[in-house]
Amino acid sequence: MSFQAYLDNIETKTGKTPKELIDLAHVKGFSYDTKPSEIVEWLKKDFDLGRGHAMALVHVIKNGPKINDKHVNSGSTHSDDSDVLRLDGIKNR
Repeated sequence: MSFQAYLDNIETKTGKTPKELIDLAHVKGFSYDTKPSEIVEWLKKDFDLGRGHAMALVHVIKNGPKINDKHVNSGSTHSDDSDVLRLDGIKNR
């Protein structure tokens, strides 16, 4: 599954765009120096997200939408179309 697909699945499950979840995380005080386990625990408790999906959000909460271009258009199951993730929601594409 691509990184973007993880984020899209999170949106489908929670009803919140990745951007909305990132904004909530920042309101809670989470940032680049927050331990991933703290963010994962919050996402599990408040949104019932599993570790894999939570870790996808940890990345964008801590690092922003840019990802490594290793899998961009790689043709693998983890292939993404771009090295910049769409955080504004599925219906905004």
